Amino acid sequence: MSLPGFPNADAASNNMTFTDPEFGEVVIRKSAWSTNPKFSVSTSGKLTISGPKHTTVFLAKRWLNASRKQIREKLPLKDPSTQRARDAQKKILAKKAKEYLPYRLEFWAKKYGYNYSGLRLSHANTRWGSRSSSGTISLNIGLMKVPEPLRDYVILHELAHINHMDHSAAFWAEVEAHDPSYKRHRKLLKAFSPGV
Repeated sequence: MSLPGFPNADAASNNMTFTDPEFGEVVIRKSAWSTNPKFSVSTSGKLTISGPKHTTVFLAKRWLNASRKQIREKLPLKDPSTQRARDAQKKILAKKAKEYLPYRLEFWAKKYGYNYSGLRLSHANTRWGSRSSSGTISLNIGLMKVPEPLRDYVILHELAHINHMDHSAAFWAEVEAHDPSYKRHRKLLKAFSPGV
């Protein structure tokens, strides 16, 4: 639980956040390799300050205040209200994905005899899904925005990668065996964006 005016710490990533009246939520990323502060925009449109390991919220706010004009002019920042709406949408999609995608993946895996080691839900901006060498399948929560046949195509695509790590003719033949309309589904999927 966070309190107004106090920074939030993300224990898993060691990131911290604070709210700025102009830029909304600002992310602080600490790095052992960083020597000077750097400003960038995250994939979710948030202003990000990368700094050395000893960076505090106080320091980050000082750097931000000293660089406001340059940030405004040079970085493609989004309106904080747009950012908040996007964060809310991401939470809704993540909840729906958690309730639906594990069961759908398991359904198709059992039906066609695939074994996978785990499922990871992501919100990558460029990929609908992937399969790691360890057998973990990643599915984008953005799949909850697309029609079910297209979701199933992505799931079957990733399951076929268990037997074929490439996009060879044998891989596509396996996808087609489970989804005869895969070419149409693949084409229709291009009308949607994986980003949330």
